[in-house]
Amino acid sequence: MRLEPLRRKDIARCVEIEKILFPGDDPWSAWAFQTELDAGNFYLAARPDDSDELVGYAGLAVVGRKRGEYETSVHTIGVVPEAQGQGYGKALLRALLERADELDAPVFLEVRTDNESAIALYERHGFERIGVRKRYYRPSGADAYTMVRPARTRADEVAG
Repeated sequence: MRLEPLRRKDIARCVEIEKILFPGDDPWSAWAFQTELDAGNFYLAARPDDSDELVGYAGLAVVGRKRGEYETSVHTIGVVPEAQGQGYGKALLRALLERADELDAPVFLEVRTDNESAIALYERHGFERIGVRKRYYRPSGADAYTMVRPARTRADEVAG
């Protein structure tokens, strides 16, 4: 698999995938993806080694002005159903976490409380549940857990 920066020409495919993955909620529009890229957020595309087909994407927002003040938030991770279970989601998440680690930043995210496979993936990567957002997803009204992975510093890497 290849991970590379998400390109503007990938946005239409991202929107198609959103509609497949989140039919009962409000899938992201092309405008939403465009806004994320325009803001300079860290977005990646996942493709099979032998194809330019987009099979997954992920995005990380960064706020703060300098090291020690940064916070990051996973805004999205999506993988087409036929490619799920093949390591794309894990690879995308790890790439986002590496970027957060470069900034010594904690990572926050929201995940549906009924998305057991995603919750398990996040917990395996050091995330903890810190709260519940009632009726977070619209229009379904599904709840979300807020999760956080504390900042990882260079000292943590040496010690770990």
